[in-house]
Parts: sequence; structure tokens; C-alpha cells
Amino acid sequence: MSKKVVTFEYEKETKNSVRYKEVPDEGTAPIVGSLYIQKWFAGDSKSIEVTIEKKD
Repeated sequence: MSKKVVTFEYEKETKNSVRYKEVPDEGTAPIVGSLYIQKWFAGDSKSIEVTIEKKD
């Protein structure tokens, strides 16, 4: 099992959600790309972190 913390920065707002763009580590490709979070949860957050855990 391995864990990875992925950071996202605010990109744009849609009708009911907020789109965040991944900030990949230097020299690596994005893991997720874009992520949509519902407005009721995202609020005014300009950045978020998501932890991904692989279970083999």
C-alpha cells in the first residue's frame, strides 16, 4: 500500500461546483488532473489536498 497527497488549486466555478486543477510535483505528470467539488463543501477554498491510497 502506498499513499500520495495531491494538491489542487482553484481553477474556475461552475453552476453547482468548483473545478480545481492539480499541481503536480516538479518533473512528474498529473495523477488526477481536474477535480470537481460541490460548492456547498468547497466554499471559498482556493486550494485543497486529497490523499489517495493504493490498496494492492
